[in-house]
Amino acid sequence: MPSIFSKIINREIPANIIAEDEYCIAFLDVFPLVKGHVLIVPKKEIDYLFNLDDDLLQHLFLFSKKISIAIEKAIPCKRIGVAVIGLEVPHAHIHLVPLQTVDDINFTRPKLKIDNDELASIAASIKSFL
Repeated sequence: MPSIFSKIINREIPANIIAEDEYCIAFLDVFPLVKGHVLIVPKKEIDYLFNLDDDLLQHLFLFSKKISIAIEKAIPCKRIGVAVIGLEVPHAHIHLVPLQTVDDINFTRPKLKIDNDELASIAASIKSFL
């Protein structure tokens, strides 16, 4: 069964896409911890990050680096936090989270509710730095 990420990749459901290439896609998390929380996903549907072949894993992290630089320019923050949890969606992915404090990457906190217009604005801002 395709994951929700596969449905985004296949444009079956909408997303605020930041960037994509042949192997990866970056889009805003619709239930973000903070504004600018981005998900980096391989287009190949593999459940566990460390089951990716070495070339795809390397590409995913280099793609994440490029996106993190753009996030840092668009969203005032001290750092970009990186998290790999992989329990909620059975499709490998990396969270890039703008940080002011370590609590900004606490996944037990309530998620933000951001309307579609603001999400689109955040995505446009990040894209402008790519």
